[in-house]
Amino acid sequence: MMEKSKLVKANEKIAEGVVEGYKKIEESVVGGYKKIETGAVEGFDKITDQFVGRFLTRDGESVEEARARLEKQQKKEK
Repeated sequence: MMEKSKLVKANEKIAEGVVEGYKKIEESVVGGYKKIETGAVEGFDKITDQFVGRFLTRDGESVEEARARLEKQQKKEK
């Protein structure tokens, strides 16, 4: 009976190690994905802001004002 409890304890330690290792890998992968996603979204936002600023703003209008105006126009069309 003593041998079995040692084996059970050893298996529990192994299981804990595997779970901890998996969690670390998961956190690393998810964290890396989030960084990539954030970078892509920020890059896209910069490009669209430049496009709106260069081609869609009217005299003295800010990018935010132009976006709001365009959104309002789009809602009217629907």
